[in-house]
Amino acid sequence: MTSTNNTAKAVTRKPPPGAIKAYVASLTGTSLEYYDFAIYSVASALVFPKIFFPGNDEFVALILSFSTFAVGYFARPIGGVIFGRLGDKIGRKYVLVFTLLLIGLATVLIGALPDYSVLGIAAPIILVLLRLAQGIGVGGEWGGAVLLSSEFGDPSKRGFWSSAAQIGPPAGNLMANGVLAILAASLSEQAFLSWGWRVAFLASALLVVFGLLIRLKLEETPVFKAIQAKGDRPKAPIKEVFTTQPKALIAASLSRICPDILYSLFTVFVAVYATKELGMTTGNVLSAILIGSAFQLFLIPLAGALTDRFNRRWVYGIAAAATAAYMPVFFLMIQGKSVAMLIVGTVIGLALHAFMYGPQAAFITEQFPARLRYAGSSLAYTLAGVIGGGFAPVIFTLLYGGGSGGWYLIAGYILLAAIVTIVGMLLGRDPEPEEDVRLMQGTHAQPAA
Repeated sequence: MTSTNNTAKAVTRKPPPGAIKAYVASLTGTSLEYYDFAIYSVASALVFPKIFFPGNDEFVALILSFSTFAVGYFARPIGGVIFGRLGDKIGRKYVLVFTLLLIGLATVLIGALPDYSVLGIAAPIILVLLRLAQGIGVGGEWGGAVLLSSEFGDPSKRGFWSSAAQIGPPAGNLMANGVLAILAASLSEQAFLSWGWRVAFLASALLVVFGLLIRLKLEETPVFKAIQAKGDRPKAPIKEVFTTQPKALIAASLSRICPDILYSLFTVFVAVYATKELGMTTGNVLSAILIGSAFQLFLIPLAGALTDRFNRRWVYGIAAAATAAYMPVFFLMIQGKSVAMLIVGTVIGLALHAFMYGPQAAFITEQFPARLRYAGSSLAYTLAGVIGGGFAPVIFTLLYGGGSGGWYLIAGYILLAAIVTIVGMLLGRDPEPEEDVRLMQGTHAQPAA
């Protein structure tokens, strides 16, 4: 075993050519796509209940709006199946180009969509369909973005290299909330609800063009080239994952639950709770999310790198347990209606999320063999998203609407999610970087004809 480890270190001491470029491409592309997804998240809490579901009770309108938010999560497994299969059969690069286009087009069309006062019931129906397209695109995006950076990078440092895609959500969230905060501060509430929010959606067209320019210049990953050279591409990757990797699929899926629900709490529901229950302004909430997301830009790669030095499952599991313990503290912190405490509480909450989300990509992808990574990772990520983030805003709202005890019911919900994720850690396997090294060595020894 020592010989193999020494070989792995010798081969992977320096990242192969293209690793830095792939890291940047994974980071920028995912950031752009999550910008699109994030502006929908914020709009579903602050804008859509008023312009796409008018005439309803305020609580009912919020539930309906969050239901359209959930559609994006329900659609992710569709994207995971479609693009996960393609990613293991035809490669990572071209799948990622298509997912970027799909999400970008859907987002621009949402920005141009007339509201209920113009189209009537057709407006929310079209909104749901466009949200469906967004979700399908994101479902296929994540697995490929992770593999793009991790398969170019050092397999013994997969926690760090795969964190590129994980920085995308807070980076996208930072951009989205930044744009929305500027618009909300510079426009009257009437102007923001009338047309201001649309600027953030339409602006994504420029961002998508930038992302396409980067991704179209990339080569295919060395690992996929090695699989292709060996003639080992799976014929039916989705079926093979379900039949040969059930434990890996369960472990990887469960790992997603707590960080997904936690992220929904601090980036979606906190906007409702702070404005409705605590009487804070939209600007206060967006500022808190903005600052918390800024810290995540550094904490996520740090957490990923940390799990390359220490046991990945232990670091992940400890962060999940700390999250459960922190929830009552957070709600008690903000009962005084202090904006400063809201900011501090949100920063801490998103920091805990970072220590699960940073190593999450590495943990999920290393549960599956290289030839099934895209399909397996995409399925685990998207199926868990339905159970976790998809239902979370609606569940938060229902628990909150249940009375004054809503906050501790929400804390109990997070506790349950943390337990589920810890079970995933116990079921999962530790990293095996030698697998990629052996694959690459075999390719060099027997090049494709």
